[in-house]
Amino acid sequence: MKSIYLFSIFLLVALAQLIIPAKMILDQEAILKTGAAYKFRTQPIDPSDPFKGKYIYLNYEQNHVPSNDSTWKRNEIVHVMLKQDSLGFVKATNVVRDEPESTAYVTAKIDWYNAHEQMVYFTYPFNEFYMNETKAYDAEIAYNEAQQDSLPNDTYALVHVLKGEGVLENVFINDIPISKYVEMD
Repeated sequence: MKSIYLFSIFLLVALAQLIIPAKMILDQEAILKTGAAYKFRTQPIDPSDPFKGKYIYLNYEQNHVPSNDSTWKRNEIVHVMLKQDSLGFVKATNVVRDEPESTAYVTAKIDWYNAHEQMVYFTYPFNEFYMNETKAYDAEIAYNEAQQDSLPNDTYALVHVLKGEGVLENVFINDIPISKYVEMD
């Protein structure tokens, strides 16, 4: 009887270890397939984490909005209202605490509130783009060069958004995926 009980527990644990990651992957794929695509202008840098590997850390230009509300707390979960400009890039329009009825929003965390500017700053949860380790450094160099030349360059992250969740699909320089841009360089 005891061995049947232990085997049942083992089986449940084994199934949970398969089902939970599978559900996470399927949820991300569903957002990529059915979520609205938004282009977020970026300013990447290239850190390295021995546990995570090589990735590009993405700073987003649209990481703040004006607010007269001075009660924002660091790490508070909020909903950032989004709209697209005439070129298709994201414009963060407002930050709210309660989940909005609109579908054009993404969940983020408050970084800080600047009382002097009456501006609330936040961090999106999709700020790390993982790459092949051999391409991450070249991607950083390509980005920096694209930002320094005299020609206008669009560097952005393509993020699919559905019900407040955002999934980072790719990072682009001049509408070329960054991994392909590095190969061309």
